[in-house]
Amino acid sequence: MKLDHVALRVSNMERAIRFYQEKIGLPLMFDQTDETHHERFAFLRIEGGNLELLQVLDEHNQPLPYAPPAPDASNCPHVALGTDDLDALLALCAREEIPILKGPLEIPGQVRWVYMLDPDRNILEFVQWMNA
Repeated sequence: MKLDHVALRVSNMERAIRFYQEKIGLPLMFDQTDETHHERFAFLRIEGGNLELLQVLDEHNQPLPYAPPAPDASNCPHVALGTDDLDALLALCAREEIPILKGPLEIPGQVRWVYMLDPDRNILEFVQWMNA
């Protein structure tokens, strides 16, 4: 088995694609509307799998309202992405006004990580392994 993709629900596809492409740096594979199943989806490339953004549509293929759940103390569910430079990522978050949910956190000599939110309040974790 291998990871194929992880899906996140979004309320505004254009905004979500801009965030993941321009701020996070993921290349867009495609963006498509499935009128039969009333959904719009976009795939972005991630090493080891892909990220699917999914927008639910009504019977006229118009976006349905979406209220994202509030994050809880466990920060689950979340998508974890590896980085080689957590400090550079934190600088990007400050520059691009990406909200930090929690962190940075660290287990000395092993791992550093931070939780942040996308525009739909999906939780993203960025992890830097120290001995990788």
